[in-house]
Amino acid sequence: KGFRVGSSLNRHRRIHTGEKPYECPECGKRFRLTSTLSTHRKIHAGDKPYVCLVCGKSFHVSSALTRHQRVHTGEKPYACPDCGKSFLMSSDLLAHRRIHTGEKPYGCPHCEKSFRLSCHLTRHQRSHSGERPYKCEKTFSHSASLLKHKRVHAGERPFQCPHCEKRYKDGSTLRRHRRRHAEEKPYACPSCGESFGTVAALLKHQRFH
Repeated sequence: KGFRVGSSLNRHRRIHTGEKPYECPECGKRFRLTSTLSTHRKIHAGDKPYVCLVCGKSFHVSSALTRHQRVHTGEKPYACPDCGKSFLMSSDLLAHRRIHTGEKPYGCPHCEKSFRLSCHLTRHQRSHSGERPYKCEKTFSHSASLLKHKRVHAGERPFQCPHCEKRYKDGSTLRRHRRRHAEEKPYACPSCGESFGTVAALLKHQRFH
């Protein structure tokens, strides 16, 4: 890659070397660029000059406001070249594309499993540590499981089918139910191409290959 000035080349080289010469005096976090450090320091200062005119939420940097405004406009500028699905943020597109590439960059240091997303690795590592930070009388390794479990006690079923008015405790059960109405079969067998309405049905089918 070519650069017009030496300073640009030096900044670029830090991508390869991992060098982060600029340190935050408040928390010690380090950065490759002075501009990134300046942006970071606004967090400590509590400075949020960029305000959303729709809902009043404020942000440290203009780029965060731009991303937030897409929630209101519905804009999804980052499209997957493999399947066409669009996303609010480039980071979401990057994570999504790993479905197509099979890339799993987050490896568990305790076993050979690897994951597409860092949050999935964090949840998995609790199976090794035994950590269960989310508690009812029963304990759970992540908050979503606790929330789902609490609905058992409350009898809460917030997810309603628009076709038949049946209600469910969680969104995944509702999605499985709705496929019966739509006859949607999103899970295709990579060996023969036959499609199925649920992952369980696909796995059962794959045992015969």
